[in-house]
Order: sequence, then C-alpha cells, then structure tokens
Amino acid sequence: MPAPYAGHCLCGAIRYRVTREPLAFYACHCTDCQRRTGSAFALSMIVKREDVELLAGSPGTYEAQLPDGRRKAGRLCAACGTRLWGDSRKYGFYVVQPGTLVQPHGLEPVAHLWMCEAQPWFVPQPGSKLYERQPEDPTELADTDRMQPET
Repeated sequence: MPAPYAGHCLCGAIRYRVTREPLAFYACHCTDCQRRTGSAFALSMIVKREDVELLAGSPGTYEAQLPDGRRKAGRLCAACGTRLWGDSRKYGFYVVQPGTLVQPHGLEPVAHLWMCEAQPWFVPQPGSKLYERQPEDPTELADTDRMQPET
C-alpha cells in the first residue's frame, strides 16, 4: 500500500500522516530496542522530518540518556504513553513506529539488525538481509535516491 500512511496513538488523541514513502524500514533486535518496546524487537520506519504531518493533538516529548552516553529522544502521546516517533538529531530524520500506523500491512522490513541479540525463537523470513550488528554502511538499508535533497 503506497503513501500516504495515516497513524495515531492508542487513545486516538494524536493523529498524524506520513506523506511519502519511507527511506528505510527494518527490524532491530538489540536489547535496547527490546527493553524500550517490551517486545522481542522494534520495527523502525525512517522518514524525512518534513514527511510527517501532524493532523490532531499535540505530542509530548521524551528524552533518555543511556548508560553509554547515547541519547534517545522523540514524541509520544502524554495521555496514553504511545511512542509515535523517535527524533534522529544526528541524521535529521524521524524514526516512526510502524505499529502506530492505521494500516501497516504490506510494509515488510528490508533487513533485521542486531541478530546477535535476537530472541532464540525468532526465525526471519527467507531471503531477509541479516546483520549481526549494525550494517557498516547504513545506506544499505535506505532508498538512497530519497535521501538526497530535492532540487
């Protein structure tokens, strides 16, 4: 199903739309993502900031300082606690949580990262790109044509 993709928090107070196709869509199995989501992995949909349009509500912000010094920040619904998207300040992108999309069907991860920390029962789809940790070149996960500034 092509863009746009509508999304909202659990209680419906925050509604948004991703107006263009994602730059990347992958699953991360690292223990940080497992802890953050309370699940076996996190799905991440990388989009340009300008491709997220807020339709209703006013998301709150969160920021976490991890023990190793990294910082994680993003937007959430203050009413129900749903994490909507992360803010990659380093790269200038948003990391949308695909589970908040109204219709996430048809979106399939292009890769699985941090397989060295994946739950032992997880079995990836045949043909999936698998990385023990991060890919050396993160553009391997991305639609590099979309990453370039528009002319």
